[in-house]
Amino acid sequence: MQFPESWLREFCNPPLTTRELADTLTMGGLEVEDLRPVAPPFSRVVVGEIREAAQHPNADRLRVCQVDVGQGALLNIVCGAPNARAGIRVPCALVGAELPPGEDGKPLQIQLGKLRGVESQGMLCSARELQLSEDHGGLLELAADAPLGADVRSVLALDDTLFTLKLTPNLAHALSVYGVARELSALTGVPLKAPRFAPVQPQHDARLRVRVEAADLCGRFSGRIVRNVDTRARTPQWMVDRLARCGQRSVTALVDISNYVMFEFGRPSHIFDLDKIHGALEVRWGRAGETLKLLNGNVVELDERVGVIADQAQVESLAGIMGGDSSAVSDATRNVYVEAAFWHPQAIQGRSRRFNFSTDAGHRFERGVDPSQTVEHIEHITRLIQEICGGEAGPIDDHVVALPERQPVRLRATRAAKVIGMPLTAAQCSEALGRMGLDVDIDGDVLTVVPPPHRFDLAIEEDLIEEVVRIVGYDNLPTTPPLAPVVARPIPESRRGRFAVRRLLAALGYQETINFSFVEEAWERDLAGNANPVRLLNPIASQMGVMRSSLMGSLLQVLRHNLDRRAERVRVFELGRVFLRDEGVETTDTTVRGVRQPMRIAGLAYGTPDGLQWGRKGQPAADFFDLKGDVESLLAPARAEFRAAAHPALHPGRCASVWFGDQEIGVLGELHPQWRQGWELPGAPLLFELDLDAVLARRQPVFEPVPRFQPVERDLAIIVSDDVRHDALLQAIHAADTGGLLRDALLFDVYKPQQAMGGLAPDEKSLAVRLTLGSALATLTDDQIDAAVRAVVDRIASDLEGRLRT
Repeated sequence: MQFPESWLREFCNPPLTTRELADTLTMGGLEVEDLRPVAPPFSRVVVGEIREAAQHPNADRLRVCQVDVGQGALLNIVCGAPNARAGIRVPCALVGAELPPGEDGKPLQIQLGKLRGVESQGMLCSARELQLSEDHGGLLELAADAPLGADVRSVLALDDTLFTLKLTPNLAHALSVYGVARELSALTGVPLKAPRFAPVQPQHDARLRVRVEAADLCGRFSGRIVRNVDTRARTPQWMVDRLARCGQRSVTALVDISNYVMFEFGRPSHIFDLDKIHGALEVRWGRAGETLKLLNGNVVELDERVGVIADQAQVESLAGIMGGDSSAVSDATRNVYVEAAFWHPQAIQGRSRRFNFSTDAGHRFERGVDPSQTVEHIEHITRLIQEICGGEAGPIDDHVVALPERQPVRLRATRAAKVIGMPLTAAQCSEALGRMGLDVDIDGDVLTVVPPPHRFDLAIEEDLIEEVVRIVGYDNLPTTPPLAPVVARPIPESRRGRFAVRRLLAALGYQETINFSFVEEAWERDLAGNANPVRLLNPIASQMGVMRSSLMGSLLQVLRHNLDRRAERVRVFELGRVFLRDEGVETTDTTVRGVRQPMRIAGLAYGTPDGLQWGRKGQPAADFFDLKGDVESLLAPARAEFRAAAHPALHPGRCASVWFGDQEIGVLGELHPQWRQGWELPGAPLLFELDLDAVLARRQPVFEPVPRFQPVERDLAIIVSDDVRHDALLQAIHAADTGGLLRDALLFDVYKPQQAMGGLAPDEKSLAVRLTLGSALATLTDDQIDAAVRAVVDRIASDLEGRLRT
C-alpha cells in the first residue's frame, strides 16, 4: 500500500521525523518497505503563465511563448508542446535551473540558447521532465490561481514523502490512510483526528428497490440515488495528486471519488448509471450459464460459487470485485446509484484469482471491511459528488441482513507475560489494548475483549497478546539469555549429513539447483506416470498447478534453460521433497493426511564427462555407465545392485533400478527419446533419482587386519548363454561354498565369436573371471584352492547352466 506522508499526518501528526515515523510503523508490525520523495531534486523551476504563444517562424511544430514568471519582464521561451497556449500556468525552468537526471544519469542544465534562430530564455516543463509521472503529451498545467514566480516544489508539495507499506493479510484494517493513522495513534499516543460524516439532506424521495437473497454473500447493502450529476466535471487537482501518490491514475470524477474514499477509509464502493438498470437490483449467487462483461473488458462465465449484483434483465456487477460494463457511468450519464456494501470475506476469497485478475476492492473485501459504516461512507461520497459534480441526493436505503457476530476473546495476563517474556500486569495489558481502541473488561487476571467491527484478525488469545506486545514495543522487550544448555547433537556414525552428500556430488562435478515444488501437470503425467497428482487449490501460476512427485522435470527445465544460453556441458543435482498420495498417512505436526512427503536426491548429466580437455580430443558424450559410476561413488562404501527396469521418463533399454538388498531405492538411465524430442534437446541427458534416506545411510567401518598370507588368484573362462547377466554370474560365484576363502571376483573379459567356434554355440558367450582366494590363518594349499574353484564352477553350472571353457 502506498500513500503520501502529508495525508497520514492530517489524521495523526506525532512529533517525529519521517524516518522516525517509518521506524515506528515498522516496529508496530506495519512494515515500511520503501520511502521515497514525490519528486527527485530539481531547482529554479517556478510557476509561469503563458501570455502569448506565436508560431515559430522557422519550425512548424514550435511556438514562441511570452512567459510571465512574476519578475516584471516577460521571458521569451521556445516550446514544442501541443498544449502550449496563452492563459495557462505551467512549470518554467529558468536559466541556471537543474532538472532531474535523464536516461544518461546526468542532471539537465538549463542555459540561454537559440532554437532555429530564436532565443529561448528557459524551458517550459512537462510532468515527465520533472519526473512526476510518465505523461509526456504536453506541458504540466497548474491551477489557475497558482502564484506566479512561486517555487513549483512548494506549490505542488513535491517535498512530500511516499510511504510504501508491506502489510500481512491479518492487517486488513490498515489498508487505508485512516487505518494506518489509527495504528500510528495507538503506537505513539498522539490523538487521532476522527472524521465527521455530516448527513446530506435528501432533495427527492426516489429509491431503487434492492433485494438481498444471499445472506451468506452480503451482510449489509446500502445505497442512494443521486440525480442530475455532471459526469464531465473535472476532478480537482488536489484529488488527482493524492490518487497519483497512492499509485492510482485519474479516470473520471465519479471513479476518482470512489477510489479516493477507498484509499482514505478503506471502503470500496461502486457507482452505477441508474438509467441503465432494469427494474430492481438483486444481490445473489450467480447461476450457471450467466456471463458478465466487466469494466476491464473481460467477459467472465459465472456459476453458483460467484456473488453478483443483477437487475431484472442481466448481471450488472461481480460482487465485491468489479462492476460490469453495461451499467458503467459515462459522459452521457445524468443519474447515478451509489452503493456501499459489506461482503463476507469467505464469499470473496479466491474469486479474483479464479478469473486471473485482481482488484483493490477484492483485495480489501476478502480480508474484511468494516460493516458498521456503510451509511457514513455513502454520506461522504455523496458530499464529494455534490461538491465536484453537483447533483440532488435522495434518501439512503440500508439493508442489514447478517452482520458477522463478534465473539469475545479472553486474555490471561500471566499467559501474556509468559509468551512475551517480560512481567506484565492485567492493568498494563488493559492499557495497551485500550490504546488500540478496544473495550476491555477486567476480571482479576482475565481480560475480555469484544473485537470492534473493523478488526477481523482478533479471534484467539494469541491475537490479543500480539496487540499488547506491539504497543509495549518490540524494542522494549528485555534481552533474556536462554537458561537451558545448548548441546550439539552429533550425527550417528551410521548416517551422514545432507551437506556431506552435497559436497560429494559437487566433487563429482555437479552443481546444486533449487526449484519450486509445484510443477506443470504434464511433467507429472509424462515423466512420473502420475495421473492423480496432488493439486494446488490456489496456484501462483497456471503452469504450476500440482505438487511434484519426481525431481526429474525440474532438472530438465534447468537443462533447457542452460542450453538456451549455449551451455555445452550441464551437470546439476537437486535435493528436495516430493509429494505422493498415500491414504495411510495421518495428519501430525510434520505430515498432512493422505500425502507422503519423502526426500529425494536427483541428478542430471549432459555433454562430455570432463568437458573440453587438451589431452583427449573428440571425447564422446557421457553414457549410462558414466552416470552409473557417479551413483556408485555417491552410495560408496555401500554396494548397490542395478537391475534392468522400465520408467516412463527413461529409455526402455537404458534404464536400471537401484537396489539395496530387497529394497528399491531409486532409478537411473537415459532420457526417453520421446521426451528428448518433446523438450527439443540436441543430445540425450542422463538422470538418476534416489531416496535420500538410503543415500544418507552409511555402513559403519569394521576393522580388518592386513592379511598375513599372500592371496591366490585363479582365472576361469566360463561359457554361458547370451542372456546371462554380469550380476547373475557374480551372485552365483559369491553364493558358492568356498569355505570362506573367496575374497573377490572380477569380470575382465567377454568373448563372443562371429560364428560358432572354439566350443561356443551361436547363442553362447565366454566370460573370463578372476577369483581372489585367501585365508587369514595359513597359506592356501593346492587342494584348498582346487576345492574352492570347483565349488564356484559347480555353482555356476547349477544356477546358470554354465561350463568351463576348454
